[in-house]
Amino acid sequence: MPGADLPCQVSALREPLIEAVCAAGALALAYREAPLQTWHKANASPVSEADMAVDRLLKTRLMTAAPDYGWLSEESVDDRARTVRRRVWIVDPIDGTRAYLAGSDDWVVSAALVEDGRPILGAIFAPVERSLFVAVRAGGATRNGAPVRVSSGSSLKGARIAGPRNHLTSLTMLSPEIATVPKIHSLALRLARVAQGSIDAAFVSHSGHDWDLAAADLLVHEAGGTLTTLGGEPPIYNRADPVHGPLFAAGCARHAALIALVSERRAWFA
Repeated sequence: MPGADLPCQVSALREPLIEAVCAAGALALAYREAPLQTWHKANASPVSEADMAVDRLLKTRLMTAAPDYGWLSEESVDDRARTVRRRVWIVDPIDGTRAYLAGSDDWVVSAALVEDGRPILGAIFAPVERSLFVAVRAGGATRNGAPVRVSSGSSLKGARIAGPRNHLTSLTMLSPEIATVPKIHSLALRLARVAQGSIDAAFVSHSGHDWDLAAADLLVHEAGGTLTTLGGEPPIYNRADPVHGPLFAAGCARHAALIALVSERRAWFA
């Protein structure tokens, strides 16, 4: 299998990854201190010179640490040669660019190492609140060095759930006792809030990409939860098309309750 004999081990890459996302967050903060050049991509989403600078920093550092791995980033030209690599860095330089440009706090730097389609190492750094989330496959999940866990329980009564407004509206039609929470602009941060237990579940719309999800997926999993499609299948990363359908994340018992709740109304969440 391609890449099976790669010399770098996950344990050796943890610190370089942490250093990279922290340096990237500091760089993004520095760029906000002066007027930014911004423009729109073909899909009308905003991008700035800060996104591009952070992307270059992350690529330099992570590909120096593991030069034989593939690379996929929201702000890099996609080299499809990555799809034949066993291990691939998947990066969102600034997840929540709209929030970043608006001066809000809910944006992050997100980076993951994926092996055979699933994340094995991930880090999410929220520079404004100085929160560093790290997860290692079979090694747990932490925020600023302290272990995090998803909230316990299976009940949807009073469950705090975040996500796109249309999904939350549909969900409350099925279960009016659910408690929706204000929008969290960064998708990775929305899922990190599930991992740390500050919200109970989160929905992802049909437009989520590998770079939004990979690090947060591992974080939720290692915190005792799960992220799946509405049918219960885990996302697979590093496919030719990095776009995913609707997903949701929660602790395992509550996740099962959500699956059951939406099972006959999946079309509402497409």
